[in-house]
Amino acid sequence: MISDPSFSGIIGVAQEDITPPAGIYARNWGAATQDVAQGIHRPLKLTCITFQDNAQNQPLVLITADLGWWKSAADERELRYALLEAFQLDASRLMFCLSHTHAGPGLFSEDSAKPGGKFIVPYLMQIRECAVSAVRTALSSAVPSTLSWRYGKCDLAGNRDLPEEGTYRLLVGFNPEKQADDTLLVGRITNADGKITGTLVNYACHPTTLAWDNKLISPDYIGAMRELIETHTGAPCAFLQGASGELAPREQYSGDCALADAYGYRLGHAALAVLQAMFPANTGLELSRVVESGAPLAVWNKQSRKAACELGVELYDVPMALKVMPSLAEIESQWRECQDHVLKERLWRMRGIRKTVGEGDVSVMPLWVWRLGEACLIGQPNEAYSCFQQELRRQLQPAAVAVMNIVNGYAGYLPPKELYVKNMYAVWQTPFAAGTLEQLAEAAIVTAKKLLN
Repeated sequence: MISDPSFSGIIGVAQEDITPPAGIYARNWGAATQDVAQGIHRPLKLTCITFQDNAQNQPLVLITADLGWWKSAADERELRYALLEAFQLDASRLMFCLSHTHAGPGLFSEDSAKPGGKFIVPYLMQIRECAVSAVRTALSSAVPSTLSWRYGKCDLAGNRDLPEEGTYRLLVGFNPEKQADDTLLVGRITNADGKITGTLVNYACHPTTLAWDNKLISPDYIGAMRELIETHTGAPCAFLQGASGELAPREQYSGDCALADAYGYRLGHAALAVLQAMFPANTGLELSRVVESGAPLAVWNKQSRKAACELGVELYDVPMALKVMPSLAEIESQWRECQDHVLKERLWRMRGIRKTVGEGDVSVMPLWVWRLGEACLIGQPNEAYSCFQQELRRQLQPAAVAVMNIVNGYAGYLPPKELYVKNMYAVWQTPFAAGTLEQLAEAAIVTAKKLLN
């Protein structure tokens, strides 16, 4: 039988608006000349999906939010630990995934003294309250449902490691000579009546359409994608940012919100095509008979099947070696003395990274692996390159595999080890030593195979 990888259990879906106030600190680019958001392009959303194999067991809680990245481990932990405490969850059972929009509000409480910074801490509280509300609503409305998955394609993302002519430097921009991972994974949740109650879109592409010329809060392309799918299905859509370390739209760094919307519609239509191609829940295609005609004709028909109902959870700590880096005190000294606003922004970010990974030679990074029936969800805090998800899909087939960057924290990039000899942003930004991406991939594969078997 040919079928879509599926999970059957108790599933709840809820969504909250987490749009911040205009005027909040929103400087996400060193090249920006403004610090605060002047308005809203599209609302920011937080979507929660809960999974249970029966009502007596602790749920798995998946949250997606239209937010950029964490500059402080303390800010992220305060939010996540509040959720764990509110619902008495084990740490392995919560994944809070950021879309990585680069047109979002500031999330760093230490930026409170900057223009528009007075809104940051209240906004972090707003996110927490909305997340608690979404989890509570999802759990209270959860019903027996089936989650089905299918792969598709979308060519929105391009490779963004571009060799600069005449130098040894790699620029962060479209490289037409390199192939990009165009895999799209779509999930569909249906209740016992066959009604769609939620969708998931897992795709790897940096939301960097809107850059230093943009003055509006925006989910980037995710907003229009979600609007299109939700209009079509009548149900909330959760976006899961894939392993997009070197992937971004070909034309980007714009102030034109229409360009971000066009990209969203492009991804949204690709996702709708995948939804249209899915089998009805709990069915598959089976060879039923041969009809002798002018040719021997093989007739395939839809047949009922039982979706898998197993859940599995693993939280694995991966000790990652760090590069040689300045100490926190050295970074802070350089920051105080720096007069260049671009370099000063880089140092401020480096300070946050050093505080996150600590002062030692090794930093322990968490890896979340969930089994949902015939699928795996794999989340980690950093910006892995797409070879990470490609290898996981290859090793774990026929399971559907959703890989997510920037889950429950953030520190830096995870490029493949062969790139560490290059003069490029992802290598000098990351605190992690060469080989850590490959180490993470091995840990994810071993853990996922154990859960799937």
